Amino acid sequence: MSAIAGIVHTEGQEALWEDSWRLYASLGHIPADTTGVWKGNEAFLSCHAQWITPESVHEKIPFYDEANGLSITADAILDNREQLADQLQISRRELAELADSELILRAYQRWQTDVTSKLLGDFAFAIWDDRKRTLFAARDITGMRSLYYRHDGQRFAFCTLMNPLLSLEGVSKELSESWLSEFLAIPAMHGAADIQLTAYRGVRQLPPAHTLLFRDGKVELNQYHRWDEVEPLRLKSDGEYVEAFREVFAQAVSTRLRTHRQVAAALSGGLDSGAVVGFASGTLRSQGKKLNAYSYVPVSDFKDYTPKTLLADERPFIRSTVNHVGNISENYLDFEGRSPFSEVDTWLDMMEMPYKFFENSFWIRGFYEKASEQDAGVLLTGARGNFTISWGPALEYYASLMRSGRWVRLFKEMKQYSERTGMKFSRIARITAQKAYPERFQSSRSGGIPHATNQLIHPEFAKKTGVLDRLGSLVVLQGGAQADALKVRAEKFNNLAIASKNGAMATKCSLRYRAWERDPTSDARVIQFCLSVPIEQYVNQGTDRSLIRRATSPELPDNVRLNQRVRGVQPADWLHRMIPDWGAFTSEIRALCSDSRVAGILNTDRIYAALQNIPQPRPELASHPDLRLMMHSLIVYRYIRQF
Repeated sequence: MSAIAGIVHTEGQEALWEDSWRLYASLGHIPADTTGVWKGNEAFLSCHAQWITPESVHEKIPFYDEANGLSITADAILDNREQLADQLQISRRELAELADSELILRAYQRWQTDVTSKLLGDFAFAIWDDRKRTLFAARDITGMRSLYYRHDGQRFAFCTLMNPLLSLEGVSKELSESWLSEFLAIPAMHGAADIQLTAYRGVRQLPPAHTLLFRDGKVELNQYHRWDEVEPLRLKSDGEYVEAFREVFAQAVSTRLRTHRQVAAALSGGLDSGAVVGFASGTLRSQGKKLNAYSYVPVSDFKDYTPKTLLADERPFIRSTVNHVGNISENYLDFEGRSPFSEVDTWLDMMEMPYKFFENSFWIRGFYEKASEQDAGVLLTGARGNFTISWGPALEYYASLMRSGRWVRLFKEMKQYSERTGMKFSRIARITAQKAYPERFQSSRSGGIPHATNQLIHPEFAKKTGVLDRLGSLVVLQGGAQADALKVRAEKFNNLAIASKNGAMATKCSLRYRAWERDPTSDARVIQFCLSVPIEQYVNQGTDRSLIRRATSPELPDNVRLNQRVRGVQPADWLHRMIPDWGAFTSEIRALCSDSRVAGILNTDRIYAALQNIPQPRPELASHPDLRLMMHSLIVYRYIRQF
């Protein structure tokens, strides 16, 4: 909802004034409905505000409470306003006029630094206490809003974006080798394992689920939340689990519709986005609004090469959902003329750092552009649903049954799963055994596509930075040893590096296009509930993702809700889109391999070998690791050229 910035400076009024206006001016490119500043003797706060919620239209931010000597700037949408109002004895009439920033400040006055445990929503905020001469800042549990800071002795500055912190007096733009080495070495989609590192030396990030206290020239960080030891939920029947799910999910969706502008949603042919749209549509109908749904589709000349179990064009399932749910305005978007190659510079400018999600880059940004065109203040997604509402890894569950010797249930489940999916029983049994006892099935693969992980970083750069020793077991081949499904799921929620990556993308896209990404599947109440539900509710009678399939019978058509045979794949046509620019792409890769600026950083020998391995692009090679290696190297190359 805002781009916020601030500084605490003890080196005199003149220095504070100069740095303050540098920070403020550096956010001038953000499209804002209004801007505001507050300046005290030692501190300065600012905000470039975008009006998303009804209350934000009249919000005064930064807000200064003179009676208590407190000032706040906030990038926040709260989802438990009524609960907070009751705890703070605020009437509903007063609450209707109260902006989220002032509500946070009142909560801070009551609970001080414990305030974060009382807040639900997407937020990053900072509060200056003039009497205690302290700055308190916080970031939400799932990290949906970003916050960066720089600490130079007695000068402490923070901002929603990184580049403004490089505009301060005496600061130079320098690449962080520690961050870059982790970005290159980690095979997963996130950037760095060190959750405080950023791409720039001297610029740190406040991690998700953390608070920061700056006092007496020192920075203190504290993690206020982890997803550990969630108490199991024990209900009497399957029906009670369904009702409990519907209650918590409906609340998560409803609270994310709070905007005076239009509401949009990303919609595929699957369960997660379908559930979000299904629950949102009815509420919006009662408000007299129609939901704008955005669906990616391949370009018209693309021929689907994917196997019969995958679907590149999900329109048949999407249309079924739209027709069943109603109150939806469909937008099928193919973004013809765009590709991951054409998007690189825009994304580098927006993200302020390299990124790895290039395959989806053109349609993600395209959805935000469409939301901006249609004046949507909220863009709903179901991005985290695979590990919350639609979790249900059948084969991993069957492996646990096999390891524990529960043979009767195992064979019954596998037989039912075979009937529902069309997969042969013998194949299910073989895969289950491999997952249950991976050490017995280890063998060297031959004739397949080689893994390219860990080959982007130059060995000398890895040695110089000590990155492989730092990361240890995190640097593993994708598709390597099987991991326990429950442990993988827990790691997804406690891995703050993943949350930071997601939050950075959501924050920076929302600021550019004035549309706030809101994900009900990432609601803290939804996560808590889903982690508490026993696995038998997620895999039952041969049905994977069983809970959401049962719980969405009113919202989703049966061909979508009960579909276990075909799943959508996005975007299968990314390489097809790049073929017209293949010459320019390969020329840049050749230039990269001979450029001294990346020599000793990128593994140019391996990159050149990847180029030789693919002399001609074919759409069906989209998943080839050599292509991913080249795209990642090009993105990093263009980033390094900025220094």
